[in-house]
Order: sequence, then C-alpha cells, then structure tokens
Amino acid sequence: MAAIGSLVFCTDCGNLLDGSSGNEKAILKCDVCGTENRDTSASTITTRSKPSAFPSALRSKRSAVQTLTKEDVQKDAVIQQTCSECGSKEMRYYTQQLRGADEGTTVFYSCMVCPHKFSTNN
Repeated sequence: MAAIGSLVFCTDCGNLLDGSSGNEKAILKCDVCGTENRDTSASTITTRSKPSAFPSALRSKRSAVQTLTKEDVQKDAVIQQTCSECGSKEMRYYTQQLRGADEGTTVFYSCMVCPHKFSTNN
C-alpha cells in the first residue's frame, strides 16, 4: 500500500482509493482490482528540498535587489510647477479625499524651497 499525504493508492494496481479517513484499522477496497488495503493516510510524510532544487530567476537576482532606507522613500510626488512666493520650479504635492465620494479630491501643494503651501479642489 502506498500513501502520499492523505491520498491512498492500491498496492496492486496503483488506483487512487476512495474513503480514506485516517483510521489505520480501516480497510479500503480497490474499485478496479478488488484488493483490500489498509488506510495509512494518518502517517505524516515530511519532505525537504534545498533552495537550489528549484531554480528561480528571481532568486538568482537577489544580489541585485536594492535595500531602501527611510530617507530613500519619497512620501510626496513632485510636480513641475512654479512657486508663487520664491519662484522655485518644483513643488511637492499629495491628494486627499476630504469631501463626499462623488466629489473630487483636494490637492495639497508645498514648495520644496520655501514654506509656501496651498491647496486646490478638483
């Protein structure tokens, strides 16, 4: 008799046996050849494999993966817009839904050079 996990196969013909309950005293009869087999699905089979057993393109590129720090993460997007206070060519912005779901979002702008901030409703 052969068992793989909870699947039990006939020892004579290899047919998958129905009615496996995990009870080692139970007898399962093969529908194909009629052989009676013990239910051995209760036994636990653990297999282990090395990472090299399954080649992966991602695993081979693991050394090329960059690690980001908190300083690397940019929280606000940058847009090419001139600040009305200092004339800087870039401003940071983010959007937030402040009103009803059927209305547009509010866009908050802040200058990257001076403390000037403003918002617009879309």
